[in-house]
Amino acid sequence: GAYGVEAASRRYFGKSARDVTLSEAALLAGLLKAPSRLSPARDPKAAEERSQLVLAAMRDEGKISAKEMTSAMSAPATRAPSYWTGSENYVADTIMEELPDLIGDVRGDIVIDSTVDLNLQKLAEQSIRRLIDESGKKLNVTQGALVSIDDSGAVRAMVGGYDYSTSQFDRASEARRQPGSAFKPFVYMAALEAGRTPDSIRNDAPIKIGNWTPDNYGGKYFGKVTLATALAKSLNSVAAQLTMEVGPNAVVEAAHRMGIQSDLIANTSIALGTSEVTPLELTSAYVPFANGGYKPDIHFIRRVTTTEGKVLYDSGGGSAPRVVKPEIVGMMNSMMTGTVEIGTARKAAFAWPSAGKTGTSQNSRDAWFVGYTANLTTGVWFGNDDGSAMKKVTGGALPAQAWHEFMVAAHEGVPVRPLPGTWKSTPADTIVPDEIPAANNTAPVPSTSVGQQAPARPAAPVAQAPVRAARPAQTVDADGPS
Repeated sequence: GAYGVEAASRRYFGKSARDVTLSEAALLAGLLKAPSRLSPARDPKAAEERSQLVLAAMRDEGKISAKEMTSAMSAPATRAPSYWTGSENYVADTIMEELPDLIGDVRGDIVIDSTVDLNLQKLAEQSIRRLIDESGKKLNVTQGALVSIDDSGAVRAMVGGYDYSTSQFDRASEARRQPGSAFKPFVYMAALEAGRTPDSIRNDAPIKIGNWTPDNYGGKYFGKVTLATALAKSLNSVAAQLTMEVGPNAVVEAAHRMGIQSDLIANTSIALGTSEVTPLELTSAYVPFANGGYKPDIHFIRRVTTTEGKVLYDSGGGSAPRVVKPEIVGMMNSMMTGTVEIGTARKAAFAWPSAGKTGTSQNSRDAWFVGYTANLTTGVWFGNDDGSAMKKVTGGALPAQAWHEFMVAAHEGVPVRPLPGTWKSTPADTIVPDEIPAANNTAPVPSTSVGQQAPARPAAPVAQAPVRAARPAQTVDADGPS
């Protein structure tokens, strides 16, 4: 894509900067101060107010007459129809926000090589829109988002909502929502790092922690189960037990280490995903499971050059730090494969080895599936902007279906690769119960400095999105089979 006055003119108005009207020229001039914040897509009122200031300044400088100013103010700029549709504009807005931090003030036209694959972007948009078109009214679902990231941290597709032309708010990077059980992998990861294994056994039964009772979906309990089974079936009581064992602080540390950026509340209910996160950051935090334990910088921009070819920014080179040991990655991948094969995400399964986790917040306000292959990590969210409940939509339903549709198409013709890790389950009759320590909210956290590096791209920082007004914390995760 291109960036600059000419590029902005073609993007917003569908014509060359040589052909714009006075009102359109004023709007373009107004963008120079803050290209993203004053975008007519993101804030039409602010863009219009800024353009009127530009027109007044032109009159004061004698560049135009008072009559010309009045005429331009009463003739709003004509929008280019192609700009106001298409989910790729969510990506373009994010790139506009990131550019100043990468190359400083832009003095001329530049060319941006984005990491986003337009074919994948269209597939992602189609999968979200089709399901809402088919089931939205029946299930009270009005919005969805999808993010897909490769092992190097390059964002390959990002859809921020059902229709960019009606809402430019990017739910993928800006909407903080409760992830429900999609947060549980960080609980289990912390438990494995503290010495548990997928074969460790816990008693899945009703429990009470203070005034909190973490009920299972549907009130069903399974008695003695392995951790692998507990994660595949998304059993809330076991996740709560593990959080008490290792301590909420260890869970928070694990989540932040993997890529969660939002503030997290270190209490026991964190086991069920009560702290809000964005789809972009939750998806990025699953990437180390897919690439063998490394945390790459998440980026949308591969390279920036001038129109003459001079390189202003290049994301290539560098390395990503290891944030989780290979044996832990192997155990986590073994367990989360079970979610797709026998657990709550069976609708997501396809020909590639895949793993992931569903999530559903209380009363079906949010439904998630974040899953991955050795090729792509993709997160899907469905819900409503006002936080109203959907009609019994769980992560194993619409999100898993959208994920499946997108990933099948995205992997067409790509050679199959296995997930990292070689962990194998112990035969059931030889499992020895591990020693369960007393609850300790200040349990030591395993060291993450294991001195290994892997090639990856140092990338642009993830855009810091405005925080959505938080709903009161919910304390019961509602994830279950669909």
